[in-house]
Amino acid sequence: MSLALRIVLIVFSVLNCVWVLTHIRKSRFKIDDSIFWLLFSFFLIIISLFPSLMKMAATWIGVQSSVNFLFLVIIFLLQFKLFLTSVHVSQLEDKLKSFVQRYAIDQKDRTDADQNERDGVQ
Repeated sequence: MSLALRIVLIVFSVLNCVWVLTHIRKSRFKIDDSIFWLLFSFFLIIISLFPSLMKMAATWIGVQSSVNFLFLVIIFLLQFKLFLTSVHVSQLEDKLKSFVQRYAIDQKDRTDADQNERDGVQ
């Protein structure tokens, strides 16, 4: 792994950590979501400081270059995060749909009750 790539990884990892911590402090980011991004940044810092770990892992898996292995790992981790986010969004959509349906039924019941009161029906 070249020195330039290592420096870029460290700089952007540190900037990402600062960005995530700033958003946590301003209560714009949930702690659960921020843990992934902080760990991801620390992972990039570790492999930037110890590139021999990437070389060993790339050799063990059979990837030609440690940089290719790095990109492979990053793509895998981001796809995993995207999958988890998609699951979470699907769950929220289901909850929202249930809420809207219950709200509509409650509104209909209230409207019917108000109409019955006006008509004098009990």
